[in-house]
Amino acid sequence: MSRPLSILAILILASLAAAARNPVGIAFYDVDRIYDTIPALFYDDSDYTPDGRYGWNTERYTRKIQNTAAVLDSMALDIVALWGVENEQVVRDLAAACREGYSYLHRTLNTLDGMDFALLYYGDRFYPERVETGRRYLYVEGECEGQTIGLALCGDVRTAEWLVADLREEHPGVPLVVLGRVGRLPAAAFGLHDATARAEKAGRGNIRRAGGWEMRDRILVDTALNCRGGDVYARRYLVDQKTGSPLRTYDRGVYRGGYGYSLPVFAYIRP
Repeated sequence: MSRPLSILAILILASLAAAARNPVGIAFYDVDRIYDTIPALFYDDSDYTPDGRYGWNTERYTRKIQNTAAVLDSMALDIVALWGVENEQVVRDLAAACREGYSYLHRTLNTLDGMDFALLYYGDRFYPERVETGRRYLYVEGECEGQTIGLALCGDVRTAEWLVADLREEHPGVPLVVLGRVGRLPAAAFGLHDATARAEKAGRGNIRRAGGWEMRDRILVDTALNCRGGDVYARRYLVDQKTGSPLRTYDRGVYRGGYGYSLPVFAYIRP
């Protein structure tokens, strides 16, 4: 085979391999307050200490870490946004407990309850380049499959609309993926598609309220990205078979040793 033909064959094979690559899986998971057991200095976490109301000790903390890691390993997605971790040590313990080889990013938000965001991700599929924090939000901009995208993590519906509007103005050429509590943000007005809308229309949701499922957490995907669909990550072991609700860590103050009060939501994109 001649050299030019060899180069052409390599380029064709590389192109086919790129086309065959799996889409990027992205999830948002409210992990329902993973505190460590050490009393904090700058906010009140006294309920989640060994002497506190919930009797939060090393055994319960370890079980919570293992339960959450089991969910993350089961999903095996490329990028997972977490809401409800207390500090970097919690995120480090969680990443270490996962079988998947996740890198992590954590930022302290200085909230009154000590809750932060974190991002777990495969370093060969996403590379963070810029990080911004604010009241109940984390914005991470990075390279994903050769294209820059922006991940906007929202923990408060009042934050979502002005945050997205500001990001559109400040980063007009960056495709956005908005994850978390966005309320009734008019997605189409900002060039976004609600990847969880179809699941909601089918009656699915990620929290249980008033006897039915509600889609509290959502994933909004930029229309410039190819969205391969989204849904709620529901597995039998995550749900209390007696009540039909997510199996909680605490239920009315009683320790149940479950996973949390909400289910993860996820979507697939192809940048």
